[in-house]
Amino acid sequence: MSKQSGLGDQFFFNGIDLSDDVTQLTSISCPRTSSEWTGIRQKAFERVLLLRDGLMSGITQFDPSVAHVAFRGLPRTDVIASYFRGSGIGSPAASMVAKQINYDGTREAAGLFPLAFTAQANQYGLEWGKQLTAGKRTDTTATNGASLDGAAATNFGAQAWVQVFAFTGTSVTIKIQDSADNAAWTDLAAGSFGAITAAGAARIQTARNATVRRYLRVITTGTFSNAIFGVQVSRNKATVNF
Repeated sequence: MSKQSGLGDQFFFNGIDLSDDVTQLTSISCPRTSSEWTGIRQKAFERVLLLRDGLMSGITQFDPSVAHVAFRGLPRTDVIASYFRGSGIGSPAASMVAKQINYDGTREAAGLFPLAFTAQANQYGLEWGKQLTAGKRTDTTATNGASLDGAAATNFGAQAWVQVFAFTGTSVTIKIQDSADNAAWTDLAAGSFGAITAAGAARIQTARNATVRRYLRVITTGTFSNAIFGVQVSRNKATVNF
């Protein structure tokens, strides 16, 4: 695959699309702490990996109706931040459950009023995965979405995130299905975000030893006339401890 720029990328924060207000993302990172574990026979440091973390930070211009509404509250509760690299099923994405820790403004001499924000991962760390919707998807009735080919089944479960931007109706159930042949589909165990009645964001995870078959797709059911949302999925290629 050829090298790509970051043009056309998207940033979502707790069910709010900030892609037109965020001017740059200064960090999208998943650092790991380490500790020295050096035996006396070694001639250089030997280290073991410990806790994983996550960080997303960026700059936004002052927008009193969108970005300021999203960031000004500095909530004590968890938020979910998602970065989508372009808009396509299978394109890279990164999401994390986080705490927003700042919202710092600087009034520049030329008159601009940029504000810096930072979100630090809480409990799970930042996780890279793939878009299971082509960026933001709009359903006006129950819909079976297009599939993502994972090349092969995996046996270590998965995590998924949803960002719901707008909703009209009684409720919409957004869930993930898997298939061995891209024809016969079943609901992925623990792969439902439940009945959603308002904009927001959520994370789900399967059992750590769950088999996830080769193909995945997002379907919607319920009573609604408009649901705008985006979904990321991360297959685990080895045992993880969340």
